[in-house]
Parts: sequence; C-alpha cells; structure tokens
Amino acid sequence: GPTRKMPLTASAMDFFQLFVPDNVLKNMVVQTNMYAKKYQERFGSDEAWIDVTLTEMKAFLGYMISTSIHHCESVLSIWSSGFYSNKSIALIMTQSRFEKILKYFHIVAFRSSQTTHSLYKIQPFLDSLQNGFDSAFRPSQAQVLHEPLIDEDPVFIATCTERELRKRKKRKFSLWVRQCSSTGFICQIYVHLKEGSGADGLDALKNKPQLHSMVAKSLCQNASGKNYIIFTGPSITSLNLFEEFEKQGIYCCGLLSTRKSDCTGLPPSMLNNSATPQSRGQYRIRMKGNMSLICWYNKGHFRFLTNAYSPVQQGVIIKRKSGEIPCPLAVEAFAAHLSYICKYDDKYSKYFISHKPNKTWQQVFWFAISIAINNAYILYKMSEAYHVTRYSRAQFGERLVKELLGLEDTSPTH
Repeated sequence: GPTRKMPLTASAMDFFQLFVPDNVLKNMVVQTNMYAKKYQERFGSDEAWIDVTLTEMKAFLGYMISTSIHHCESVLSIWSSGFYSNKSIALIMTQSRFEKILKYFHIVAFRSSQTTHSLYKIQPFLDSLQNGFDSAFRPSQAQVLHEPLIDEDPVFIATCTERELRKRKKRKFSLWVRQCSSTGFICQIYVHLKEGSGADGLDALKNKPQLHSMVAKSLCQNASGKNYIIFTGPSITSLNLFEEFEKQGIYCCGLLSTRKSDCTGLPPSMLNNSATPQSRGQYRIRMKGNMSLICWYNKGHFRFLTNAYSPVQQGVIIKRKSGEIPCPLAVEAFAAHLSYICKYDDKYSKYFISHKPNKTWQQVFWFAISIAINNAYILYKMSEAYHVTRYSRAQFGERLVKELLGLEDTSPTH
C-alpha cells in the first residue's frame, strides 16, 4: 500500500504530483522554451511565440488529460463547435496558443554528445516517474509482468473510415509493466523501441523468447532479495530465467506454451499431450529442486512452471457451470492474479490519453502520464481522502483537469 499518509483534504492534483511534481513541470517549461529558441534560430523567428509559463504548462497537460475522459480523437475538438467541444475549459487558453505549445513541447531540448539511448528525449521523465512509483507505494508480494491494454478506443475505431485508419501510424515500441496484482498499481515501466529489424527490434521481440527474458530482467532489476512472486505469460516463462531469478530471491509462476515459450531444459515427456483421454482436473508433475513443471487438464492441456508453490498443495478453480475443478495451488494462484489484471485492463485502459502524436517519444510520454494518473487514483482509493469525496475514476480525472487548468470549482461531485 501507500508509504505516506495523505491528508483528508488531499486533491486529485496532490496525488498526481506524487509522480509528476512541480520541479518536473518546471523542467518541461525550461526545455520547451529552449527548444522554441533553437527552432527559431534555425528556421526563422516566430512572432506569435512567447515563452511558456508553469501555469500554461499545467493547462496544456490538463487539456491533453481531458481527452482520456471524453475520448475525443483530437484535443483540438475542445475548441470546436462539435460534439466534443468543451466551452467550460476552452476559455482558459486559446486554440492557437495551445497549438504553439504543442509545436515546441519538449522534455529534453538538446541531445548531449554522450547520449546513445534512443529514448533520450524522455528518459529523464521516465526516471523521475520511476522514483515516484518506488517512493510512494510498497507493492504486495505477488506481481505480474505483462503488456497493459493500451489499444485504440473501440468506439472511435468502429466509427473510423478506412482512410482514417490507414493514416494512423502503428506504434514503434512495446510497453511492458511490472504490476502489483492485488491493487493494480504499476510499479515499473519498460519501453522497448522498434529500431530496425535487428536482434533488438520489436519484430524480433515478438518471435524470440530470449528477448522477452531481457524485458523481464529489466522490469525486475529493483526486485532482488524481496521474496516477490512474479507471474508471467508464455512468452516470458522459461526454466533458465526462473532459475536466474531464484538466485536473486525472486520466485516465479508462469504459464508455459510449447509454441511461444523457451522450453530449453524441460522434459519432452511433459511437453507432449498424452494419447489417453483425461478427465478435467487431472494433472502430472515433474520436479527438479524447487522447480515444478505441472501439466493440468481442463478441456485442454495447460502447463505451468513454478518455484513459488509446492506442487502437492491443492487448490480449486470455480466455474459457474461446471462447479469446482481440482488443481494444484499454483494453477489457482495464477488464474486469480491474471483475472485481477484483466479487471484492471477493463477498468483503466479506457482512461489512456487519446492524443496520438507521430513522434514516438511523445507517444511514450502520454502513455506514461496516463499510467501515472491511474496510479494516483489507486493511491487515492486507498487513502482517507476517498472516504470523504468518493470520486469515480472519471470524476477523479475531471477534478485533475480542473485543478491543472486553475478553475475555481472545488465542490465534490457525488
């Protein structure tokens, strides 16, 4: 849970600033102004530009965040006369001023000579965000490594023409997270860029389990020696990775797939489906030290690799129609934690910022901001302030937008 007690009067902005404090926003102001100056020195002066202020930067973020609540495809819809217009917030800043800030917006204006990382334009922000996640929250023992659902808004996609869909560029990165499975709080973000078709490219990442293990190691670099139990999907699960994690005091439970997983070192007899028909709930086990390979049958064969649970401990999967199906405890635990993450995706994925810039670093930035707001809401729900106001996720987002824009209305919405 949270590492600090927030006051009863804590606002949405207070929770958001646990991760994006004023000093980070002030840096955005400085870097944006520096980039605007450099841009104009190179391409000619822009008479309409004046240096952005901290108040304007907060308003700029507020407008962007508002797209996560109202799901308008273009943030400029706020100033339009159409369905997504919002006169109550449109008056804070003119559309032309907003577009100027959007044109010059930067987190790192200049590339240093030592920089080789492709994410250099956003890395300081990601590092700051990570520090905020680490200091504000202590995760539960059970955590999940996965790719959060950050797909397009399905309502918008359904109304899109084919031409509009073709114009939209595919993402050039893969975003992975380590997530506390009992609260949904995202503890760590890892961004893997698509850099050509080399061994580290996103195309290779989808085909090679060893690259997924690299992602897993990056996400768990701060988890050593804390006795965490990490749940993984088929693309990450492998014997070599789990044995390496065990040496670091990290325990694992993963679903295994003969097609997607690295099955090196596992007994072939457990990877082949038995010819004789099996009844639901039957399972076979092979052990090596603390590591167990479980083959469990339930309308198909499911294989699990774990060193976090004893294979002889019994669990149960409860199905609405077929009742209770016996299984090892590892299978029950995996199903429970995975279902929580599915609920998190269902609840929070629709609150990702809708703005889709062309530049990859900006896409990563808005996804990271969206995750920070979701984390802020999770902390708010665990605080005493929630018992005073009880905002839903949408209301929390609206409050945050109003506070960023400096609007006076602070009356609670029930």
